Amino acid sequence: MQVYRCALLRFLRDGRAVFDQDGLLAVAAVAGKCGRVAAAGPWCELHSRYQGAPVTHWPGRIIAPGFVDLHVHFPQTDVIGSPAAGLLPWLENYTFPHESRFADGNYAASVAQVFLDELLRNGVTTALAFATSHPASVDALMGEAAARRLRLVAGKVLQDRNSPDGVRDETEQSLRDTETLIGRWHGNGRLGYAITPRFAPSCSAAQLRGAGELAARYPDVWIQSHVAENKDEIRWARELFPDARSYLSIYDDFGLMRERAIYAHCIHFDDEDRALMRSTGAAAAVSPTSNLFLGSGFFDYEGADRVGFQYGLASDVGGGTSFSPFHTMLAAYYVGREGQTKPGVSLSPQALWWQHTAGAARALGLEGVIGNLQPGCEADFVVLNPQATPLLARKTAQAGSLDELLFALIVLGDDRVIERTVIA
Repeated sequence: MQVYRCALLRFLRDGRAVFDQDGLLAVAAVAGKCGRVAAAGPWCELHSRYQGAPVTHWPGRIIAPGFVDLHVHFPQTDVIGSPAAGLLPWLENYTFPHESRFADGNYAASVAQVFLDELLRNGVTTALAFATSHPASVDALMGEAAARRLRLVAGKVLQDRNSPDGVRDETEQSLRDTETLIGRWHGNGRLGYAITPRFAPSCSAAQLRGAGELAARYPDVWIQSHVAENKDEIRWARELFPDARSYLSIYDDFGLMRERAIYAHCIHFDDEDRALMRSTGAAAAVSPTSNLFLGSGFFDYEGADRVGFQYGLASDVGGGTSFSPFHTMLAAYYVGREGQTKPGVSLSPQALWWQHTAGAARALGLEGVIGNLQPGCEADFVVLNPQATPLLARKTAQAGSLDELLFALIVLGDDRVIERTVIA
């Protein structure tokens, strides 16, 4: 048993935050296995249970759940910050040429190290990640994540048409490779596999059909793709699949919508799309820095909550502009304020934080496992320094409530706030 003492942040099932100014976190660690939270709460109420256990005391610091990134592209680590007129030109001019390099397993392994270093430096302890169309890219990422004992879900991209040489795969081989990778990595330690059509325009009907058949054969794997991000993309998808009711329904037509299916962006939806998300249990990965950077549009929080489907926050690096959850939460706040059909939605600091921790875990189908520090959760957490910069120290010292403290961290925080990231 390991006991930690400092301020402690965690969440109730309804999304409300619980904050103990003088808190105790007890972690039960078993050799070779993932440590789990044994107790969390006020020090004065709990410490007598743990007489004799080693105590790590971090005065002036906050223990919080590790962040969950619902959508990120590992091979786009070096594409971040590339200028483009919009999504499709950005893919053509930067993303596809760079991703072709990941056929080389050694190159993929070198980028995987940098990618995972960046996640951990920014306090991200679980990610749902795209690899490339090359199986070697998955092996490189999964192998590096396993060595670090990280909880990571990732998959080989499927894209057998409308893609350039170097990233385009072959239909039947891509499906065989996917099944092989499921067998190799899904459930291996803390790793999970995601069936990963890049997006409907890059996949033939045969490839999507095969992906749906794999999803039916392996019901506990994840599914991830993109949908309704950009109006040109939507127009293209509808031209390629004219019988589908909407872009989103293309995936449903091929058996790719269910619980553990995460669709990035989900911007240009109508209420039928929202109802389809709700009825199938699929969830949205909201990617505000990417959507603002590429000029794609704004996720409609009001519509999502009114109809009622799950969502969580995502960096979407490299379309997204930062690995930092603080930057992502702040961008989501801007989207809530300015980008709604009913303007002026004000996302509370607790709601923003929830979307990047316990709420994202719920969307991923891992509620009670990650993204929180309630008893039974895996012990992934960050140690935050609210005095990391002079201005932040000044602001947090004046905080008169939990919302003021969390909002100061969101607005003024970056990777310097993450003093340490603790895994398992």
